[in-house]
Parts: sequence; C-alpha cells; structure tokens
Amino acid sequence: MSCRRSEALAFSLVTEINHAMARLVDIWDSIGIMEEQRVERMQTVKKHIDELLHSMIMEEEALRHRIKTDVITFQKQLDTLCLELALEPYKLEDNLTVLQMEKNLRCRVESLLKEKNERLRELSDLKKQDEELCVTLCATPYYIPSGSVPSQTQLQELQEHVEKLGKEKVSREKVFSGLREDIRNLMDEMGHEPESSLERESICPDTDIFLLTHDNIKALKLLLSQLELKKESLISARDKLKERATSLWNRLSCPEPEGEAFREAAMSTLSDDIRRWRGYVEHLEELQMAQLEVVIDKVRQELVVLWDKCMLGPEQREPFSVHFCDDHYTEELLALHDTELLRMKAFYEVTQPILEDLEKWKRNWALFQEFERKAADPNRFSNRGGSLLKESKDRAKVQKLLPKLEEELRSHVEAWEKNQGTSFLVQGQRIMDYISSQWEEHRLQKDKEKNERMTKKTETSQFKTPTKRPLGSTYTTPTPNKIRKTPNMLAPRTATVNSISSASSSSASSSTTFLCVPGRPQLSAKRTKTTEVSSGPRVPLQEFNSDKKPVPVSYSAFTSELSKKANTDAFLNSTVKDML
Repeated sequence: MSCRRSEALAFSLVTEINHAMARLVDIWDSIGIMEEQRVERMQTVKKHIDELLHSMIMEEEALRHRIKTDVITFQKQLDTLCLELALEPYKLEDNLTVLQMEKNLRCRVESLLKEKNERLRELSDLKKQDEELCVTLCATPYYIPSGSVPSQTQLQELQEHVEKLGKEKVSREKVFSGLREDIRNLMDEMGHEPESSLERESICPDTDIFLLTHDNIKALKLLLSQLELKKESLISARDKLKERATSLWNRLSCPEPEGEAFREAAMSTLSDDIRRWRGYVEHLEELQMAQLEVVIDKVRQELVVLWDKCMLGPEQREPFSVHFCDDHYTEELLALHDTELLRMKAFYEVTQPILEDLEKWKRNWALFQEFERKAADPNRFSNRGGSLLKESKDRAKVQKLLPKLEEELRSHVEAWEKNQGTSFLVQGQRIMDYISSQWEEHRLQKDKEKNERMTKKTETSQFKTPTKRPLGSTYTTPTPNKIRKTPNMLAPRTATVNSISSASSSSASSSTTFLCVPGRPQLSAKRTKTTEVSSGPRVPLQEFNSDKKPVPVSYSAFTSELSKKANTDAFLNSTVKDML
C-alpha cells in the first residue's frame, strides 16, 4: 500500500512538472519569448529542478549514511554496555531495514544506559554508607574496582555488607553505651574525678566522640576493670577502717548508740565514706592513747583467743611473751601488740581451712574414744532399745571417717608447708606428730585400764560355775519385780556371754543343759546347744588389749584389730538377743 502511494506521488510529481512547463510555455508564447530565450529559460528551470533534486538526494544520502553510522555506533555501545553490565550480547533480528536496526539498537542502548546509571547511582549511595560505617567501625570497605559498573551480584553483596556493618554499629553502640554508663556509675559511686583523656571522654555526653572500634572497646573495658579494682580497693580500705573502728569501739567501750549511729550514717561516695571512717578512727586512736593500759590488756585478751584458735604451743607464744608481760604501757608497746594481733589474724585466715579440718578430726576422735569407753562397759549388754546396734553403726562410721580425715589433713598440710616454706605446728608439734601423740596417749590409757582390770580381777573372787540340770527338770524363775538386783546378779550373765564366746571358737559340748540366768525366763527347750561357763567375767576388748597384740599407734593398724573385735561383738550381740 505504501509502495502504491509513493508511486502515485511520483507520477503526480511528474504530472505537476509537465503542467508547470506547459504553463511556462504558454506564458512565453504570450509574451513572445524567442526560442533561444525559451531554451535558456528552460535550462534555468531544469537547473533549479536538478539542484533541488540533487540537494534532496544528498540530504537523503546523508541521512542514510548517518543511520548506518548510528547503527554501527549503537552496536558498539550496546556491546560495551552488555560487557559492563555483565549481560549477554544483543542480537538483531534478521531481514531488518537499516532504519529498523537503528531504532532497535537505539532503544536497547537507551535501556541499558538507564540501567547502568541506576546501578552507578545505587553503587554511589551504598559506597557512601559503607565508607561512613567503615570509618566509624574502623573496618575494611567492600571492594569494587573503580570505574567499573557493578553487577547485580556485587550490588547485592555490597548491600548485605552495609546491612551487616549497620547491625555491628548498633551492637557496638550498645556495648559502648553500657561500658560508658558503668564507668560513669563507678566514678560517681567512688567519687572519682577523671584524670586521663580517656576517662574524660568516657563520661562525655557526646555519643559521637568515640569511634566504635575494637581498640576503643578494649580500652573502655580495661578502664572499667581498673575502676572496679579501685572500687574493690576502696571497699577493702573502708572495711579495714570499719573493722579498726569496731575494734577500737570494743577496746574503749564506746557507747553503742553512738557507734551504731555513725555506722549507719549515709555518705554519697566511697571516697567520702573512707574520709569519714579515717577521721573517726583517728579520733578513736586519740582516745585510745589516753587509755593505754586498758586497751593493751584487751588486745592481749584478743591475742590469747587467737592463739587458742590457732592451737599455738608455749614455744610458739614464747617470742611475744616479753612484750606480753611488759608493764610499761606505751604507744610503742600498743603498736607491737597491734602488729602481733594483725599477724595472728592473717595467720588464722590463711590456716582456717586446716584448723577446721583438724577440729573436725578432734570431734570424731572424741567420738571414737567415747565408743571405746562404752565398749569397755560390761553393762552395755543390758540394752533394750537397740542402742547397741546404733552404737555399732556409728562406731563403724567414725572408724571409716578418721583415716580419711587424717589423709586429708596430711595433704592439706603438705601443700600449705610447701607453699609457705615452713612447718605447720599444733601445740608445738607438726600436725601428724600431734595426731600420732594422741594415738599414743590412747594406747597408754588402754594399757593402764587393762592393768587396772587385771589387778581388780585378781582381787575379785571367782564366780561359781552354774551346775548342769537334768533334762526335764524344772526351774522356777523368781518374779522380776520381787528380786533385788545387785552387781553380783550380773555376773552369771557376763559369764554366759564369755562362755558363748569360748564355745564359738571350740567344739560344741556333747552334754545337754539349760543355762539359767537369775531374773530372766528359762530358755526354750528347742535351744539345746550349751556352752561351758568360764570361771570369770569376760573383759571387753580383751582380745584388743592382750599383751600379745599391743595397741598400734597408726590408725590403719588400729582398724585391723578393731575389725576382729567388731566381728566378736556382732556374734555376742546376736547370742545375747537369742538368750534374752
């Protein structure tokens, strides 16, 4: 259709030219223009038409050339943009005219240029944020080569990097804010004035004064730890002053309401509190100087209490006895007593765990001795409420605990002596020597008790052996509440226990008898096994205290003998229960 219109327009153009020439000829005829002049004028007309057409042709040729040039230029730009934007090369469709090619290429170039500019603008914004965050956090910026167009992946990574730095900034700001708040509170609590530039900047209200770097965080943490140490030092100094004041109050017998009111007085800062306590201590020390004799006597009483707590022997107290007995009450004498008191308090604090372990051992040692004393009492077999069983369990518990405590004491004392470079003494003895001496005293006491029993045994008349009664004979048991119990009435029972003990280690007797105990019902006829009654009462712990087996000094050796004794006691208890 367009082709027909152009052909019609070309035909119309030729027709118009012909009509125009015909009119010119008519005009020339009417004018009388000669042929030569007509030719000349026609040549002029032709020239104008040729020039116009030539000009138009040239313009169109230039247009065609420009379009072709634009096609080439746009193609190159498009290739460059595709390369810069990391896109696939653009391919034109087939059978396109030059003008269509130029239009397609131009539109594509404009689209890619727009995308490029948007990426560069986004890159600029993100890089600006990244640089600010990196300066604040002292971090490394995200690297994108200068002059290049970032890809979508690079822009996404840069965006994530900026978001990460933003979160890190918020986190560090929180840490910085917390550290600065803690530092400010500590300074206020202590009454501490900033001394360094870091301290001044840390309490400055301007939040942008610090770069949020790891080094600055470390510096603030270090400052906070130093201030905490200083606070602890101030609290320790204040507590020592309070302790000193309390000691002086007690020494000088100050009115309690006055002391309580002073202790409860509220002060603004630790420094002010320390100055207040220091002034009060100085005031009390001035009062103390006026009462030297009373104060020194009270210090001596405190020293005696500490010496007893630390279990110091006479040799250990001897070095200070010269000052302890000095009657010339002077400031120098008080200073010596205060020094000794502080030394003993420090010594007690260091050795308190060992002293507590030793005290625990002494309590169990006393229980052990009490069990030994009860074991030597023959009346313990008259038990009715199961106390023998409970006593046996408690004794076994103590027997297991004592060696454990001794071993713990040994290891603790060895560690302490290695650390302190000196011996740990109890009543002038090394602690294990002290324990050994206690065992030795126990052994000597046991030997003494054994000798006393042997002496008493030789002086005591022999008990009569019960006669065997014929099988089937009767025995009338007296009514228990009508019998007057005497110490001699316990002898048959004791003899019975000893005879049973003897029978357990020898062959059973072939005779059949009934063992009759005064004050007790007759044994059942079903129990036909009998024992021969010994001539005298069995002495408790006789096996343990025999001359052939002396009491050992160490606990490990001691328990081996006790185990044998415990087996015998268990057998005796069981037999007595059957009899009773």
